[in-house]
Amino acid sequence: MISSRVFRFPSERTKAILADLQRSVVNRLRRLSFRRSTRLTPEGTRFLLFALAVGIAAINTGNNLFYLLQAMMLSLVILSGLLSELCLRGLLFRRHVPDYIFANEPVQVSVTISNQKSYLPSFSLRLFDIVDGREIDRAAHIPMLAPQTSTLATYTIEADRRGRYCLQGIRAATPFPFGLFQKKALYPDETTIVVCPELLPIPSPILQNLTALGHNRALTRRGPGMALYNLREYRPGDDSRAIHWMTTARTSKLMLKETEAEDQRAVTLLLSTVAPAADDAAFEQAVSVTAALATFFYDRGYALHAMIGEEDIPAAVGAEQYIRILRALAFCGRQAPGISQPNQIGPRASSVDPEPGIVVAVLPWTAEGMLMNRFEEADCVITTTNQGQPAYAARAGLFA
Repeated sequence: MISSRVFRFPSERTKAILADLQRSVVNRLRRLSFRRSTRLTPEGTRFLLFALAVGIAAINTGNNLFYLLQAMMLSLVILSGLLSELCLRGLLFRRHVPDYIFANEPVQVSVTISNQKSYLPSFSLRLFDIVDGREIDRAAHIPMLAPQTSTLATYTIEADRRGRYCLQGIRAATPFPFGLFQKKALYPDETTIVVCPELLPIPSPILQNLTALGHNRALTRRGPGMALYNLREYRPGDDSRAIHWMTTARTSKLMLKETEAEDQRAVTLLLSTVAPAADDAAFEQAVSVTAALATFFYDRGYALHAMIGEEDIPAAVGAEQYIRILRALAFCGRQAPGISQPNQIGPRASSVDPEPGIVVAVLPWTAEGMLMNRFEEADCVITTTNQGQPAYAARAGLFA
């Protein structure tokens, strides 16, 4: 009796299962190839060439010693791959970065490396940062990391432009154990740092005159201090330590002494963000000048008010206000001059609150005939160019 088998095509469900399995295997291989990479060292290249020569000699001569030597050399290659893999497993990286940095200014970054393996140490680790998909060698080397221990590696980074500096991960490499191969492993640790504009130097005479002007326009206000601000009658709830006893004895009434707070000086920084594409370098220079002015006045305790393009940052004092202005400068973008409003330059100096203080305008681009109209009330106007140093102009008598 002749039996015949009927071929059946796989069902749709079987096809779907096979397709999912194929995608899963491909994704796993891609992740493995992305997180692990191996390259030959010069020593490894010479070793493999020598192993190939030994293999050819063993085949031609049939000598068992050559076969034994060939087997030993190939076993060293396999052992090198296994030990390097064990060296890179069980590692935990944690990067410590500052909240913000300045462009073109080196800053220290530290990384904590923990070996979570129970018994096996890790040897000869070298660290790389992944920035924009590129590996950057940080010259941080760890000779040995014992099991269940941690160490701290410190290196320097430097960003060449403002904005966001994204550290996408850390790649550790090791040539352990024989130096034949360098195996690398990727450890995800994505970190974003705010890069503030580069601080450009400003001539000292300009800063000295602005400081003198700010002192003359300082606000006098009630608050803790040494100078006498006012005398008034005592009210229930007032601090009895502030009673002015000489005036109380003379008037037969409890009189309270109010003190004058330290001088509160204020500055308003106006940055125009309107400039054509050809003046992009001038715009970046204007942003850097504004950041340098904000840093100068913040270090001297000024109340900072900033108008960056259309963004208005109300006046305030302290580190939070300073960081808020730096972040706005780090992410502000250049705006092309509007077609419908070709004379648009930026915020008007007259739109600043009429409070005592300095008004400094920074312009990367000036439309003809519009400079004095929009910034005639500013105490100092700084214009930047694509090449050369910024130009400084002031109201009559300010820098005389």
